[in-house]
Amino acid sequence: MPHSATRSTFERIVINQFTPLHCAQAREMLGWDREQLSEQSGVSVTAIERFEAQAPVRDVTRLALAYSLEAQGLVFFPGFSPGRGGNVRGTTPDPLGREDFALIE
Repeated sequence: MPHSATRSTFERIVINQFTPLHCAQAREMLGWDREQLSEQSGVSVTAIERFEAQAPVRDVTRLALAYSLEAQGLVFFPGFSPGRGGNVRGTTPDPLGREDFALIE
């Protein structure tokens, strides 16, 4: 497990890089609907809809979405569509197992 300061840095990077547009584009790339993303991330369909509509969601919710998509090998950079990374498995392999899972919307 990474040091908490390091983990916090990873989380800040994800929060600043992962956008609502990334979420919708990533779902499309994977052929997932919101229900499938909800099952993989533990985030409610309603929260996914809100996030993709650019409404505010909790940081932990955004992280769960990003990590579940990263676990599928996707990478996210500001200003670019999601890409596939051959060596990327996300910083949280199982978003449902996170300590802060109960806070996800």
